[in-house]
Amino acid sequence: MGSKVAVIGAGAFGGWTAFHLQREGAEVTLIDAWGPGNSRSSSGGESRVIRSIYGPHPEYATLMARAYALWNHWQGAWGRRLYIRTGGIWLFAEDDHYASSSLPLLEGNGIKAERWELEKAVRRFPQINFEDVRSVFFEAGAGYLLARQSCRVVADEFVSMGGRYLQSMVAPVREEGACMESVLLSDGSKLEADHFVFACGPWLGRMFGDAIGRRIRPTRQEVFYFGCPAGDESYSEKHMPVWVDFHRTRGPHGANWDRSASYGIPGNEDRGFKIAEDVLGDDFDPTNGDRIPSQEGIEAARKHLAFRFPGLGNPPLLEARVCQYENSPDSHFVLDRHPRLENVWIAGGGSGHGFKMGPAVGEMMAALVLGKREAMPKFSMQRLLDVAPPEEDEREAGAAGAFGQS
Repeated sequence: MGSKVAVIGAGAFGGWTAFHLQREGAEVTLIDAWGPGNSRSSSGGESRVIRSIYGPHPEYATLMARAYALWNHWQGAWGRRLYIRTGGIWLFAEDDHYASSSLPLLEGNGIKAERWELEKAVRRFPQINFEDVRSVFFEAGAGYLLARQSCRVVADEFVSMGGRYLQSMVAPVREEGACMESVLLSDGSKLEADHFVFACGPWLGRMFGDAIGRRIRPTRQEVFYFGCPAGDESYSEKHMPVWVDFHRTRGPHGANWDRSASYGIPGNEDRGFKIAEDVLGDDFDPTNGDRIPSQEGIEAARKHLAFRFPGLGNPPLLEARVCQYENSPDSHFVLDRHPRLENVWIAGGGSGHGFKMGPAVGEMMAALVLGKREAMPKFSMQRLLDVAPPEEDEREAGAAGAFGQS
């Protein structure tokens, strides 16, 4: 087959896939309905945590080692600050297997992460209230990524190498025959290619009603940025790491009734102290869904900030975002060939944790399309097809994919 490739979706997975394919000499067209890093996409927004602790999954340790190397290389080559290294601290109120099982995998991939004594953490970060924390882990290389900016930079660099970018909507795929010849664009024209990569995140189910459908489900997620005390840099990225808190949610009268995971990013280039809860929200329409944050979400975020970071006081809400995860049934990626269309590839199922691996995923997808490697079983289409699609009125519950894989 030839080397003319169409990549649908210019987010973290699609943009980096197009970039790597173009570097390999393919003739690539990158398509997005609203633009790289747009506010409807799962790769939109200002920042994303980059971290390597992933539980007992060697595939992610390997991908993260490569992702760190590629972020460092390309931001240096482009002269753009996209990866801000702050370190990352993990707090566990109960079982810490998710972190402890990662340590030998990370060490084998040259990534530094370690268990800290609680006393060391208290001395190092007095801004944090360590009440109810039983164990602490620290990653030296963790930090955050400038998400929306990264998507635009990658797309611009792709075009500068000779790639073609189109802003257009692609019609749902008719899953028939052995190969796809073209996709239908919103202006009525057809784009022909030898290979097609669909990296359209929460729209994958609509694009492939038979093979995917509701097996990949978008959920509504809220993110908040709070203001820090004037003149106080102790809650900035200069003095605090990104953080992940596996805590016990406090019920009425202080009763502990549920486990949850919250995470956040200090500073964010002066946008504010970011906090979000890593629990699946309601099913969400990424095209037309209401993106106004809920009062309940704001109050929950304030409650957790008041407990874990009491020095912030009662901070003002500076801004809030409603985004979405696109969740696979097991929260792992889908990076594989379509089961029936031999020249069609799927890159999705980010499940709230895929952005940081964009450079490594794009490199992997380019190699798959060009026949230079085989798909990894953990990210196969088959394991997705083995799951019956959920009924329309069902809703998954529990921890979301970003920290729920252990």
